[in-house]
Amino acid sequence: MAERKPRIAVINDDTAFLNLMEELLEQEEGYDVSVCKEAGNAYQFVKEGRPDLVILDIRVGHEENGWQILELLTLDPATRPIPVIVCSAALHSLAEHQPLLEQYGCEVLAKPFDIDALLGKIEAALGRGQRD
Repeated sequence: MAERKPRIAVINDDTAFLNLMEELLEQEEGYDVSVCKEAGNAYQFVKEGRPDLVILDIRVGHEENGWQILELLTLDPATRPIPVIVCSAALHSLAEHQPLLEQYGCEVLAKPFDIDALLGKIEAALGRGQRD
């Protein structure tokens, strides 16, 4: 039986970024990628999809809704074990929330980023988050 491909959920409202992630992660790296463009659906999207990893932007829908999504994911015992990579251009906000990100054990990748840095963080996060 073939090994299941790791599932990655990408939460971001930027269509160009989502297309890049799907092309890179699914077509080139062989991951199973699903995307969510709306902050209001993101928590339920992750809870129902049970991905192996979440790549989360802080700015979704022109506001910093990513913080609420991150909080919901870390408070729910069902989604807490899922590793999260916060990938955002909101550098001031990332610096401001650094203690929270450390407390939640999140990796941080500031945009723009190096593709190899992203792939390295994904591999490391998937290695830590092996559930089944």
